[in-house]
Amino acid sequence: MILAQVLGTVVSTRKDSGLMSLKLLLTREVDATFKPTGNLVVAADAVGAGEGELVLLAQGSSARMTEVSREKPVDAVICGIVDAVEVGGEDAYLKHGRMATPSATPGGARRARTGS
Repeated sequence: MILAQVLGTVVSTRKDSGLMSLKLLLTREVDATFKPTGNLVVAADAVGAGEGELVLLAQGSSARMTEVSREKPVDAVICGIVDAVEVGGEDAYLKHGRMATPSATPGGARRARTGS
């Protein structure tokens, strides 16, 4: 999976019928400090994500394994909204709090932890 930030919505009035019921969002991969700097990816939204949120992206055949994207012509799906990321026992990202210092992400290691 890939960590990405939702940048906005993609609107397509003419598309394959398999995409008709899907909400498409524009995302960008994030770097070790959780800033959007990577590739732009259009992803189907399976979880109700919104602009600015840090999300989990699944790509390739895994993107077609959610209830929303099953049997659909998608190559990327948002399958989670990130609540926190912990690196080395410290919070590196908190959705409902402050960003931790970038030094908490040595070598760009990123492990996502979703709330339960």
